[in-house]
Amino acid sequence: MSNLEREAVPSPCGGRGFVVAEPVRELLSPRHVKLGESSEVRRLLPNLGRRMVGAWCFVDHYGPDDIADEPGMQVPPHPHMGLQTVSWLHEGEVLHRDSTGSLQTIRPRELGLMTSGRAISHSEESPRSHARFLHGAQLWVALPDGHRHTEPRFEHHADLPVVTAQGIEATLILGDLDGATSPGTAYTPIVGADLALARGADVRLPLEPDFEYAVLSMSGEAHVDGVPVLPGSMLYLGCGRGELPLRAESDAGLMLLGGEPFEEELIMFWNWIGRSQEEIVQARRDWMEGTRFGEVKGYDGDPLPAPELPATPLKPRGRSR
Repeated sequence: MSNLEREAVPSPCGGRGFVVAEPVRELLSPRHVKLGESSEVRRLLPNLGRRMVGAWCFVDHYGPDDIADEPGMQVPPHPHMGLQTVSWLHEGEVLHRDSTGSLQTIRPRELGLMTSGRAISHSEESPRSHARFLHGAQLWVALPDGHRHTEPRFEHHADLPVVTAQGIEATLILGDLDGATSPGTAYTPIVGADLALARGADVRLPLEPDFEYAVLSMSGEAHVDGVPVLPGSMLYLGCGRGELPLRAESDAGLMLLGGEPFEEELIMFWNWIGRSQEEIVQARRDWMEGTRFGEVKGYDGDPLPAPELPATPLKPRGRSR
């Protein structure tokens, strides 16, 4: 999914300077962003209060939207570099096309993982014949310096590990959880998991004390470490936890995001992650001139133009509020 804001603002990310090295309960409210003509998303990262959680650097939650008489998701071809995109659905379907030639329909609880590496472009759209409701999350993972120029690739994993206990099913999206490992390629110590809680569940989820964590609420009524987290909001939890108490007042859906705090300083502008002003300037030039990022074939429409760069220089910075 693209950042479609036409007045793109550079986001300083990364660095350990503002990592909370102890358990906290910091509730993040979303920013509402229009996505095309018919959709609105709730953006949780980057947030005024929190830029990253481990290597997770971008989180949009959308739906449930009734798109029975609507085109649904329609995101024209756009570029990425220096990151991975994670597509995750609870309802509906998304058709993915990219410049490596990938063409894949992603369905609920299937992992669509695109590693942009040095450069890729892709589009995302609801199929012409689609389900009534669309509900999901789009997330980005920052690639560390040693892997950010890797060859672009797309992975689709329909069969993911599921960790179960009384009242909870945890589908492992990325990384490791409680002895299970996702088949998705990860480049940093990380975890992403979809948590389905049954009404009345009162459980404790094992965590890695060296990771920092956040929980995104997708649906239902749940308390995370005693804090009620409403759908479309996210609770940042800091580090230093060996387990996480979860309690469900109704059937509820959550996403657990975590990882080792990301040490590097980054610049995130539009759909690119770089380390310097020069990299971003070159990426914009390459996209507008039609080089480097390849061509998305089969999409019925024009690619997205890149926004203008800000007048002030882009500087890589650590985590900031």
